Amino acid sequence: MGGLFHKLRHPRRCYVVCAIPRCGSNLLTDGLHATRRAGRPKQFFLRKAEPEYAAAHKLDLNKGFAAYVRDIVRVTATSNEVFGFKLMSWYLDDFLGRLRETGEFGGAQTNDVDLLRKAFPGLRFVQMVRRHKLRQALSKARAEQTGLWKVQDGKEPQQQPCFDAALIERCLRDGELQERAWDLFFDRNNIEPFRVEYETLCEKYEKTVRAVLDFLEISLGRGQRIGPPVTVRQSDELSRAWEQRFLSERGASLAHV
Repeated sequence: MGGLFHKLRHPRRCYVVCAIPRCGSNLLTDGLHATRRAGRPKQFFLRKAEPEYAAAHKLDLNKGFAAYVRDIVRVTATSNEVFGFKLMSWYLDDFLGRLRETGEFGGAQTNDVDLLRKAFPGLRFVQMVRRHKLRQALSKARAEQTGLWKVQDGKEPQQQPCFDAALIERCLRDGELQERAWDLFFDRNNIEPFRVEYETLCEKYEKTVRAVLDFLEISLGRGQRIGPPVTVRQSDELSRAWEQRFLSERGASLAHV
């Protein structure tokens, strides 16, 4: 009876933050993590990162991908049994394929949503987008050059960034394609994600984080507040100078960004 009561009080809830590079997802996921009520949403299913997460949580990858999925849900869920993760569209198909290949969450005929919800009970979708596509591309171009995908104390750039209009334009087009991949996924599966705009998150941080928690039906403790952002924004004078230069050189054909 006690076990049943415990399950009723703490239902398992899962969510995924659907993102593309430089959309501002770290600002959101770090904020959710900081509440200690919304899991620890990281890219647990990025192939190259899995050994690091497995080592950190003492998981055995030799047991197979299905076991890793179950174990990472178990060990990273917060005390209220909420599990969150982040997923980029560029490896979405690979991730879905790996889930199907296990045979434990569905097979070839299982639709994407049923497959995901078998692996992640009650899964809900949060989509992070950035209104200003050019600034997103500028951020990605700069990160590709410096190797700094997240500004943190103690991390130094691999090299100093330099203006490269061709690289910025490629990053702009890549972003359009990757965001389109999410749109197609949502359309194909009749999913209406909860959309969060980076610019709104920056302007109304606490209100936006609370709106996401409300969507996920996650309550904070009595009197608990949303603290200030823990993620450092990369935008600075260099970013603004690059934006002006890019628009002056190629802006006629890119006025929509």
